[in-house]
Amino acid sequence: AARGIQTAAKLFGARRAVVLDVAPYVSEEESVATIAPVVPGNAFVEANEAQAEQVAARGAELARAAGFDAEARAALGTPTWQGVVDVADELDAFVIVIGSRGLSGPKEVFEGSLSHQLAEHAGRPVLITPPPHGA
Repeated sequence: AARGIQTAAKLFGARRAVVLDVAPYVSEEESVATIAPVVPGNAFVEANEAQAEQVAARGAELARAAGFDAEARAALGTPTWQGVVDVADELDAFVIVIGSRGLSGPKEVFEGSLSHQLAEHAGRPVLITPPPHGA
């Protein structure tokens, strides 16, 4: 995310930006625990949303330091790319900026690539910032 913010600042200059973190309603690991009678119904949803808010706030701080008028925003969505696309559509975003982890081959197939899914489904420009060479 930090690489994406820095790249966007160089390309687009100071402007308004929304820094978004999309968390799952319930992660795969948490889904097993939801069948336990001692886990409150919304406990994981609330925890995941709170974590997304913290991540978005940190990203907005980085964006402000790079010169953006940045707003932090958290959302819940599954799959993650759909949550990003939904917010981008709601905001009529000019571009979606995302950092890539640089996954390839079997690791990309197993873990998935949010950047590739966004490029395929966003219906608007997606700026994918790759990892540094050798990373």
